[in-house]
Amino acid sequence: MFDKLHDECGVFGIFGHPEAANLTYLGLYALQHRGQESCGIVASDGMHLKAHLGMGLVADVFKRDDVFKTLPGHAAIGHVRYSTAGGNDMKNCQPIMVDYSRGSIAVAHNGNLVNALELRNDLEKSGSIFSTTADTETIIHLIARSQSDSLVERVCESLRQVKGAYSLAFLTETRMIAVRDPSGFRPLSLGKLDGTFVVSSESCAFDLIEAEYIREIEPGEMIVIDKKGMKSHFPFQQQKVRNTPCIFEYIYFARPDSIMFGETVYDVRIRLGRQLAREHPVAADMVIPIPDSGTPAALGYAKETGIPWELGLIRNHYVGRTFIEPQSSIRHFGVKIKLNAIKSIIKDKRIVVIDDSIVRGTTSRKIIKMIRAAGAREVHVRISSPPTDYPCYYGIDTPTRNELIASSHTVEDIRKYITADSLGYISSNGLKQVIGSQDCFCDACFTGNYPITFPAIELADQPALF
Repeated sequence: MFDKLHDECGVFGIFGHPEAANLTYLGLYALQHRGQESCGIVASDGMHLKAHLGMGLVADVFKRDDVFKTLPGHAAIGHVRYSTAGGNDMKNCQPIMVDYSRGSIAVAHNGNLVNALELRNDLEKSGSIFSTTADTETIIHLIARSQSDSLVERVCESLRQVKGAYSLAFLTETRMIAVRDPSGFRPLSLGKLDGTFVVSSESCAFDLIEAEYIREIEPGEMIVIDKKGMKSHFPFQQQKVRNTPCIFEYIYFARPDSIMFGETVYDVRIRLGRQLAREHPVAADMVIPIPDSGTPAALGYAKETGIPWELGLIRNHYVGRTFIEPQSSIRHFGVKIKLNAIKSIIKDKRIVVIDDSIVRGTTSRKIIKMIRAAGAREVHVRISSPPTDYPCYYGIDTPTRNELIASSHTVEDIRKYITADSLGYISSNGLKQVIGSQDCFCDACFTGNYPITFPAIELADQPALF
């Protein structure tokens, strides 16, 4: 297993464009980094919803042109998924689409509901039958049970009952709704293309389809789009919560070319690298990133120190999340198939290796051994986030706490384990200086200060629903 955290998914939607499904396909392409296990599109022709979903990458699930003939209409939503809640299974592919007494509705969800099990148990006791194990289906059942005549109010009623992280795109026959939870854990942006509105987990999808980035959808905001235009609602104003967007979006999850929380992600990561250099300088001959997530921070570190920056590790971009591993004849195959060291530039050099995080430590250990095998004289590791001590319950795939190496080991212990000559993490204060105010971000993975409390069922020493 590659030793990284993974975001659960990405959502995309467009309303009022004759090529809605095709543009949604392109949008999902741009969001592929947010989920690689499954994807899907639901489109509306104004009278019916049609869906195409499958396991695998966007290019594989939608590789036939005739697929788009089954997705007619001027509105569509799409989803790429990395399973944290519900498991990796075809039945959990999104968007989830259902027919109920008031018509059809589909939903795509990025995030994790911390009270999903509690709600699901109550719904099942009262007769609800679930067809997936994803927490997203809970929202659908709550909508279907609502007695309100207004779709907007039915959605609002359901979301007032859930707790946790959600950026959602809903689609019915005649309208699209996008909504972000009151805490704003997961990102969601609004754009415009040829007079039509577009929503996306990240703004990089707008660039691909040449849409104009308008703004981020605010925490607790609901956008309703139909043939009359767009309306903005704030239905959760009575829920007094703090805005706490996920700090790891800046550090790792988001694409560097996306605009998020008011800044370009790339610029923030450069500054993280500069701060890291100020806090943990070292005499060295070369700075190299762990590609691709460590690249901007490595550039920042090199700029601040004046140490030359090189691509000492080359990533194989054509390797998926899973592969067939041979017997023990090839040691550390899982890392070697994805990364390879360039011996000619590493040999006899003192190397600073920049990465965004250390989770279990197993991959860092293998990479350092690879760099040493390529002839490096010294290997100094620098991490552009504080130690990851706690699991996430808001839509990030993290191990149990006892599997997080920083939860039970000192920095010196970790240094010895990964076999580095030195190890330095950016400090919490340094992170705050770079981002502006860490107080307005969720940093529970570093501090254990969870913005939303959990039902007792969720507090076992493992990430429930993951």
